[in-house]
Amino acid sequence: MTPERMARPRHYLMCRPTHFAVEYSINPWMDPGKPVDADLAILQWERLHALFVSLGHTVEQIEALPGLPDMVFAANGATVVNGRVLAAKFRYQEREAEGPAYADWFRSRGYDVHEPAHVNEGEGDFLVDDDVILAGTGFRTDPEAHREAERHLRLPVVGLELVDPRYYHLDTALAVLAPGEIMYYPAAFSEKSRQFLRNRYPDAITATDQDAQAFGLNALSDGRNVILPEAATHLAARLAERGFTPIGAALSELLKAGGSVKCCTLEIRDRD
Repeated sequence: MTPERMARPRHYLMCRPTHFAVEYSINPWMDPGKPVDADLAILQWERLHALFVSLGHTVEQIEALPGLPDMVFAANGATVVNGRVLAAKFRYQEREAEGPAYADWFRSRGYDVHEPAHVNEGEGDFLVDDDVILAGTGFRTDPEAHREAERHLRLPVVGLELVDPRYYHLDTALAVLAPGEIMYYPAAFSEKSRQFLRNRYPDAITATDQDAQAFGLNALSDGRNVILPEAATHLAARLAERGFTPIGAALSELLKAGGSVKCCTLEIRDRD
């Protein structure tokens, strides 16, 4: 029997791609020689923002700063659990200034912000599944940051090793759909991590190569509605079979920098 899905209103932080461009290459998707339509990027982002609002979610915005073309990828800016904020510390110099910008936004609003000692790239590599944090490593976030997150965010952290450089953040290879339910791309993970995922999530939805390359796993779920790139048609069909409502989004321009729906969206998990 297909379960009845219930949407829960969420609190999101986003950053308008005012200064978006592909000016350097720090992942396999980025090619500075490939044209980017900045106006289309803004339009696609605005449609995503409007979609979240139409679904009943609260969406706040942080001001985009000049010289930080990747700041639109708000998910990398921090991780927030029960009102506690673990600030981000970026691996590449090109994005270093984003960490303090996001930390200042939260601090100015009274949040308890922890400044990290180790490299972590926010919800890019920290995905919360109810009472556990699934944490990626291999390309960006240091394994030492997993323990730091465990201490400050006060949830157990399980490390997952990424092995395919195209899927350099956990949120490009795995999405949490509801408590205890995920979808993921097995080939993005080491054998040890695949074994853990098979054991913990035996009924998980697995993505095809085509879905993964379309960034279909860079998706966001409110428990019922799952927003994902419109090209991920196999995943959309599987989600519908499980009782979710898949909603396709077009973010072709932002994909040129290696980001899509989830990358653009940081969830603020306030205290209940």
